Amino acid sequence: MFDVLIIGMGAAGYTSAIYAARYKLKTLIVGLEDGGMGLTAAEVGNWPGTIEIKGPDLMENFKKHAQSFEEVTQKVARVEKVEKIAGGFRLTFQSGETAEGKTLILATGSQKRHLGVKGETEFSGKGVTYCATCDAFFYRGKTVAVIGGGDSAVEGAAIAAQVAAKVYLVHRRSAFRAEPYWEERLKSMKNVMFVLERNLVEILGDAKVTGIRIDKPFEGSDQLAVDGVFIEIGSDPSVDLGVQIGCALDERGFLKVDDGMATSVAGVFGAGDATSASNHFAQFVTAAGEGAVAANGVFSFIQSAGANA
Repeated sequence: MFDVLIIGMGAAGYTSAIYAARYKLKTLIVGLEDGGMGLTAAEVGNWPGTIEIKGPDLMENFKKHAQSFEEVTQKVARVEKVEKIAGGFRLTFQSGETAEGKTLILATGSQKRHLGVKGETEFSGKGVTYCATCDAFFYRGKTVAVIGGGDSAVEGAAIAAQVAAKVYLVHRRSAFRAEPYWEERLKSMKNVMFVLERNLVEILGDAKVTGIRIDKPFEGSDQLAVDGVFIEIGSDPSVDLGVQIGCALDERGFLKVDDGMATSVAGVFGAGDATSASNHFAQFVTAAGEGAVAANGVFSFIQSAGANA
């Protein structure tokens, strides 16, 4: 039996593993993909001590650091079920294999939101994608539309504009919610067209995307010819596994945690984008901080359990 099971291999999960290992806790970290949502960040300019680094490179550093400890075991797998057992918790993977641990850290992150417009599902993978920074390279010299007005949309549009011939940034409001740094950078790019106060209502195409339809005309037409559509309208917390074992959620649907990152279920802790902590400010640095606090909480919980045994 492991001392701690960590679900999620992003900034929160890997930091939890690093701190757990430093506490000499036998640790299993499991997830579908090394790096989690951190892989979608093309440029990271706010990780303390590093002026600029690519998201995948930063997450590779996290991974190597965690794997440098003999206490850490990593498994790439989908967790289908979490259950409470005598003395701890059991994970059941998609393969049918199981793993057991005394405590659990849910660092499950978030998942991209979908618009639900006509053509979105039909052309998913055929020109519709949910990560501009991941897929912009495939649209070199082409025309794309980025949908959204937050950090991921504005940053994604800026990255896409470096390779695409033209980028339409479609946003339902007149102002952005993104960091001024990215907004200023985007506005300096001459191949970016701002399609503001308009909503995407349909994605057009045949075998692949050929255009989009918006609810109000832009430059005389409600249709824009594009080769790709990047939907960047935010994310929702991935809390299904927490709900399985009875973890309480806050009013916005995030895992409810206390100052020590403990959930409402004894022995279960949360960390990262799925939690109610850090004022819902989803950043590498806040995820890492929560991961460290969660590991400390696990250590204290195990120590207390031992003292009371």
